Amino acid sequence: MTVTSDSRPAQLPLTDVLKTLRTFAAEVDREGRFPAESVDALRSANLFAAAIPTALGGGGLSLTALARVARDLGAECASTAMIFVMHQSQILSIVRHGGTPTSDALLRRIAADQPLVASATTEINIGGDVRSSSCAVEYDGDRIHLAKTAPVISYGEYAEIVLATARRTVDSPPSDQVLVVCQKPDVTLERTSNWDTLGFRGTCSPGFQLDAVADRSSILRDNYGEISSQTMLPVAHVLWASAWLGIADAAVSKSRKFVRKAASKTPGVTPPSALRLAELFVAHEQLVDTVFGAAAKFEAIADSPEELGSIGFAVKINNVKVTASTLVIDIVGKAMQICGISGYREDGDFSIGRHLRDAHGSAIMVSNERILAHNSQLALLYKGK
Repeated sequence: MTVTSDSRPAQLPLTDVLKTLRTFAAEVDREGRFPAESVDALRSANLFAAAIPTALGGGGLSLTALARVARDLGAECASTAMIFVMHQSQILSIVRHGGTPTSDALLRRIAADQPLVASATTEINIGGDVRSSSCAVEYDGDRIHLAKTAPVISYGEYAEIVLATARRTVDSPPSDQVLVVCQKPDVTLERTSNWDTLGFRGTCSPGFQLDAVADRSSILRDNYGEISSQTMLPVAHVLWASAWLGIADAAVSKSRKFVRKAASKTPGVTPPSALRLAELFVAHEQLVDTVFGAAAKFEAIADSPEELGSIGFAVKINNVKVTASTLVIDIVGKAMQICGISGYREDGDFSIGRHLRDAHGSAIMVSNERILAHNSQLALLYKGK
């Protein structure tokens, strides 16, 4: 790494970050291990502070800019891309819903040290409904205690900070939720399950029993309902979709190279697979438009809590996740058909296997069925266009 004139390490270029991801992606997938080398590269490029305002020492990137980075990462290693985007959704939740000296100090620390920030919004026995909590914050003067059984905490063992949802008090209803910043060493995670999955294997997302103590000021200012609807959910859906677009990019790129190779063997004759490639471009462009159209929409209303909290926006941002996950599965599947046995093999330049397995994870994580069921309820109330 080069060094600047003031003796601080220079920021690692994104091209070098992508090279690292490319080098270790297959190994991370094969071994189902945490992509430590790639995460270190992200840290060296200051990418874990990308969404933090420049006034607090971060990069100040817009959602569209973050989406572009996530897309590039997803084309090389989907697991690393998902770690990046899940981290950013937590960072933006603090940025947009902290607004206190404590949260600002936390953001300055993250900008300086680049620790990973994870999320514990799911809970055993609540049916996958992140807008409902069973666990509750317990108070002892200015200190609080939280115990939570989470079925999934992505990269939890490697995160220094976990944002956890809980009922505001032991007397609060399940929907009265807050978001608590739990920081090591004051939070312990006891693993309760393993993570051996078809795709996104490097995200290392087993279940944990979380036990944390913190200051009362570690509870973010806004209630979790507002945090979720105005930031965490839309940012997550846009950035997840961006990472999945990267998966699609990789599959389309391999398909294009395969068809060109076939065309080079019969000059002047268009191979039959070229028609399939043209069809693939249509679906790919739909995914591009879905991702960046949603990012632009969020940015246009980012300072309007009323619009962000509207039924219409909730339906649209849910549709982004469903549409993107459906398209990436379709695109990668078609890419395998184009590449044929070369795409089916695991040992060639045209292998599609890892992309296919990762793509199918997009529809499983926060199940499309659950999202569509929620949208079906919203549709009965929605009167807009």
